[in-house]
Formats: sequence, C-alpha cells, structure tokens
Amino acid sequence: MSRGNKQFSKQLVTLARQSGGSFKTVADRSRIAARLAEQMLKLNIQIRDVNHIKTHHIENYVRSRLADDISKRTLQNEMAALRAILTTAGRTKLADPKHEKLSNDTLNLSGASRAGSKTAITDERFHEALALVRSKDEGVALAMEIARYLGLRTEEAVQSAKSLKTWQQALARGDERLRVVFGTKGGRPRDTTVVRRDDLVRSLNAAVTYSAKHGGKLVDRAGLRSAIDRYRNVAKDAGLTGKEAPHSLRYAYSREATEWHMKNGLSRKEAEAMVSMDLGHGDGRGNYVAKIYNL
Repeated sequence: MSRGNKQFSKQLVTLARQSGGSFKTVADRSRIAARLAEQMLKLNIQIRDVNHIKTHHIENYVRSRLADDISKRTLQNEMAALRAILTTAGRTKLADPKHEKLSNDTLNLSGASRAGSKTAITDERFHEALALVRSKDEGVALAMEIARYLGLRTEEAVQSAKSLKTWQQALARGDERLRVVFGTKGGRPRDTTVVRRDDLVRSLNAAVTYSAKHGGKLVDRAGLRSAIDRYRNVAKDAGLTGKEAPHSLRYAYSREATEWHMKNGLSRKEAEAMVSMDLGHGDGRGNYVAKIYNL
C-alpha cells in the first residue's frame, strides 16, 4: 500500500471511531473503513483524503462487493457505516441516504430482510450448550445466563459484571425492571423487564460470588475486545453458531417477555412495543420485534 493510501486508510478509520456508537458498532465501522481503503487500492483508485471521495468511487466499491457475492443486508450495513464516516467528515451531501446515485434503491441494495437470520433458542438447547460452556469457563456461562434472562446483547452481557450488585439489590426490593447501563447500543441506558425472576436471582447470586473472586469480572480477560472474543469463542465451541448464535438468547427473551406483558393485561401490539423498549429499540419498533424476534 502506497503512502497516500495508508494515509487515507488511517483517516477513514479515525473518522469511523469518531462517529460514535457502541463498542461493537465502532469496531465494525472501523473494519468497513479499512476495507473501503483496501478495495479502492485494488480498483486502482488513488485517494489521499476523504474530501476527494467522489460518487463513482462509492458506486464502484458497492459493485465490487456485489460481484464478490456479499449479501445485500451486509452491504446495507456497510453503506450505513460509510454514511456515518462521511457525515463526520462533513461530506453530508454524499452521506444523504436519499442521494440520487447512492441511495440503497439506486445501488440495488433494497429488499434485503433480517427475518429468519436467528431463531429463539429452546430451553433444552440452551441448557445443553450452557453445560458445555460451563465446563470450559464458568464466568462466560454466568454471563450467558444473565444475557438469556435479561435479553442482553453480547457486549452488554460481558459488561454486566459492573451492574451485578445493583441488579441484585433491585430484585431484593421487588423491582420488576432493571436498568441496563454498560455496553448498550449508542450508550443509551434502558430498563428491561424481569420475566424469570427466580432464575435471574439464582444466576445473579452466583455471578456476584464469581466476580468477587475474579477481579470484578465475569469474562476474565484484560480488555473489553478480548473479553468479547472470549465470550463468542466459548459460545461457538459449544455449538452456538448460525441461527443459534448468542443473539438467539435475545430472541428467546423477546418471546417470553411478549407473553409476560400480555398476561399482565397488554394487547399484543402493546406488549411488542414494551419488548422493543426492553431490548433497547425504543417504543416505536414494536412491528420490528414482531417481524424479527417473534416470528
């Protein structure tokens, strides 16, 4: 890679980090930024500065990715990342999702669906996998249990150790919702409904004891990135991949929480709106929960 391309790649990655979001969002966006610079080099596009990016550069990038059989859903995510980078760089016109030449419709990226990408893991399958996880790493198993009972994302589960005692105290007071603070998408705290109280109390008690012996951590690794990798790798080794990847725990929580809210007097639409907030999507995405999580 030439000096100019290295400078361009470094600038893109810096802008990706400055664009905000959760740890995972920033990490994914940074990888996309580096890939864009690498792909432009392969296409013999010599750029030193993000201000020199033109419409046809992005069009060529998308065409090359489609030619590599990259899914439309993945490319939608990549375009969202690139728009965030361009916005941070002040290239707002180029970043406009309705841009005449760079909208998802124009780029032939519309029509992709996330439906069916995961499934709600059954209790039987979850406990079968959990036994394998526990035999390898007790802390990861406890983080996974808490993720299952609170519908946490992977980063939230890994960082849940910071909230264990707070949640434990809240449950002792009889609270029906717990505040999730660390690792949330966009850094936005949320309140999550407690559905399986007894299971959660048992898991939290064990987690508090474990973390006290492991420097306040459940996933005992030096840094957050390393801890997340450890969590995912142990889960993968236990067979939690594809439709049963760790995100399937959130799907299982979503279905249980929907039923819980309905049993407590809400209509299905109201229940799905509540679950959308439980999961951190906001109250306006009940239909999204119905389509993606509760199919």
